Amino acid sequence: MPVSSKAQAGELHLQFQLGDDRYALPAQEVVEVLPLRRLKQVPEAPAWVAGVFEHRGRVTPVIDLSRRVLGRPAQPRSSTRVVLVRFDPQLGERSPVLGLILEQATDTLRLPAEAFKASGLEASQPGYLGPLQRDARGMIQRIEVGGLLDDEMRALLFQTPAQG
Repeated sequence: MPVSSKAQAGELHLQFQLGDDRYALPAQEVVEVLPLRRLKQVPEAPAWVAGVFEHRGRVTPVIDLSRRVLGRPAQPRSSTRVVLVRFDPQLGERSPVLGLILEQATDTLRLPAEAFKASGLEASQPGYLGPLQRDARGMIQRIEVGGLLDDEMRALLFQTPAQG
């Protein structure tokens, strides 16, 4: 069976910026891209938890990835978006949805899976920083959505209703 030109070009990713660096999210994990919006705060959550909002009848938690990674809030630009992702891609459509505030999240690109390489610094990096690859514009690093929250933060943000 012949390989399509799209498959040869690579998997589709949403590209965004953290500071001066480029990052990518696999498009298959993206549910929806929304404009920046007002969020309800989550008391006693870390500063990088931007809040929650109701979307399609569900309360959706949102984290500010810039604050999580760089220690500063995302700039409220016209290209700053709330990107809804499946937090656990293994669950497919049943996965909880997490919102990410991302700067310059307006472009997609195709990146060949085999071109992603380990950085060699994995032991000292957080679990959400995935492999890297180089293209004509420089380095781009994949974000691993499943590594963004530890068990305690998952429990805080994805509470299940109390059973009574």
